[in-house]
Amino acid sequence: MMPFQPVMLATDALIFLLLGLSGGFAWYARRHAHLRAPWRRVARSRTAMGALVVIALYVTIGLLDTLHFRAASGTDEQGNTRYAGEILSVLDLIATPLREQSEKTYSAPFATHLYARETIELPQGGQVRDFPRLQWGGAHLADPLADRAGDILLRTLLGIGIGLFAWLLLLALLLRRSAQGWRQWWSDEESGPQRSAAWVGLLMLILVGLSLTLAGAYHVLGTDKVGEDVYYQSLKSIRTGLVIGTLTTLVMLPAAILLGIMAGYFRGWVDDLIQYLYTTLSSVPGVLLIAAAVLMMQIYMSNNQESFNSLTERADMRLLFLCLILGVTSWTSLCRLLRGETLKLRQLEYVQAAQAFGVGHFTTLMRHILPNVMHIVLIVVVLDFSGLVLAEAVLSYINIGVDPNTNSWGNMINSARLELARDPLVWWSLLAAFLFMFVLVLAANLFADVVRDAFDPRLRERS
Repeated sequence: MMPFQPVMLATDALIFLLLGLSGGFAWYARRHAHLRAPWRRVARSRTAMGALVVIALYVTIGLLDTLHFRAASGTDEQGNTRYAGEILSVLDLIATPLREQSEKTYSAPFATHLYARETIELPQGGQVRDFPRLQWGGAHLADPLADRAGDILLRTLLGIGIGLFAWLLLLALLLRRSAQGWRQWWSDEESGPQRSAAWVGLLMLILVGLSLTLAGAYHVLGTDKVGEDVYYQSLKSIRTGLVIGTLTTLVMLPAAILLGIMAGYFRGWVDDLIQYLYTTLSSVPGVLLIAAAVLMMQIYMSNNQESFNSLTERADMRLLFLCLILGVTSWTSLCRLLRGETLKLRQLEYVQAAQAFGVGHFTTLMRHILPNVMHIVLIVVVLDFSGLVLAEAVLSYINIGVDPNTNSWGNMINSARLELARDPLVWWSLLAAFLFMFVLVLAANLFADVVRDAFDPRLRERS
């Protein structure tokens, strides 16, 4: 009997496709000097290496949340394995305590009692208005008021120790050096980017260690209205942000690249037609177009509920559809940039020489035009990633984003809107969504700035 049944959602398949394309591009870039040189400049940047470590941690968590399965729930009369209807991920399996240990309602970060007073029945009879004890948060403490501070300090030191030990072990495995080699590595100017990545990696590993020691015993970021752990929701929202930021690129790039270089290369009626197309699409308010498309998708899913085996598949289909709509509405700016660059490139000598020798249009586009506009494509894609992550938060805030059953930072902010009007104030859901989204967007922007400087030929010539 297999203990689990693998499940491949639509967005899972596209994520693995994107990983394959990224690996193929990396292999292609290693074999071509004009692509290898800019990435070496990126690797020599301390800012880029530090930001890359943060992005790598987010991507790792997102990939763990992409491996889905159904757990075995027993056998039937014929001896066939039965599987649960709930679809889980590897991240859910790792964070089982966070997923299953729900409280009654709100509780503050590291709290041992609920956030609001309730009527409590006394063992000896009678009632009293007080803060009830949490079922899971700090349940191991005999006297929460006296023992909580010392227990949190002890677990914090243990988490820092775990992170430091893992960091030293990882450094020893990656940088196999002698004592003299270590001293040279710490003082060598050329090793500066590696040291920056190492220090940021130390911070990330310490945070992972603190999660291991604290999150299982306390709700480190509190709980929401229905008692679910906010830290768990924040981790689950990482995949949604990454899917919105990356899969939208798969939809946007083919149309933007194809139409942009065709408009600039062929000019004439082809250019007029493509300009009319993206000018018309740009004139339509994007929010209204997205809202109309999402509402139509909701009506379709409501009328065809038998097509979806679970709520997870239904929510995943809405997430995929949102990526498609964002891709359709965001390709116009890149298309306009590629058109202008192609208009300039087609006037250069090597393109005119190819045309004079009778080289076909397709060969000219693939050999001479496309490679020389890829720096623009790469810069726009990296810069647009953070914008798309923020777009999901805004769309979910106005209820036209991802499914309410999907964990996302936008849904957390949307629910926090009502929590901010409570008395006492519930602030931790908003803070958690803000911190996780802020760190990802900041790391993406810092990395994007370095990539832009490395791939922009005008900046390279000036430097």
